[in-house]
Amino acid sequence: MAAGPGIGFAFPFETMNALIAIVVQVAALLAINQAGYTAAAALRLPVPGNLLGMLFLLALLATGLVPLRWMESSSSVLIRHLAFFFIPITVGLRGFAELFVDNGPAILVTLIVSASVGICVAGLSSQRLAARQARRTP
Repeated sequence: MAAGPGIGFAFPFETMNALIAIVVQVAALLAINQAGYTAAAALRLPVPGNLLGMLFLLALLATGLVPLRWMESSSSVLIRHLAFFFIPITVGLRGFAELFVDNGPAILVTLIVSASVGICVAGLSSQRLAARQARRTP
């Protein structure tokens, strides 16, 4: 590709379009999240706003008002870098060392049981969905 004046390299047009699409998709996800916070506060619901935002996103995707392809690029980028989102919470948990020492076994059992249940539910759900899709496709 030809270099731009004084740049030394060319930025591919396709890459710029993909970058703009990701920025717009992340902005849409943030707007849906903010709508969840706003609705939770306005209705005085005992539900976290981010959970309500996820339910809004699920409803939008399930009804087809927002096609999945509109969110795929940003979702794949966010999932690819998911580990970075856990760094702040991990650092913040260091302030609760005494709590973990006092209640460590109960916390550990709770984490193991809840992770096991989550994995089992996800596995069974995916197996049922795969079986349903296999029956529908010839």
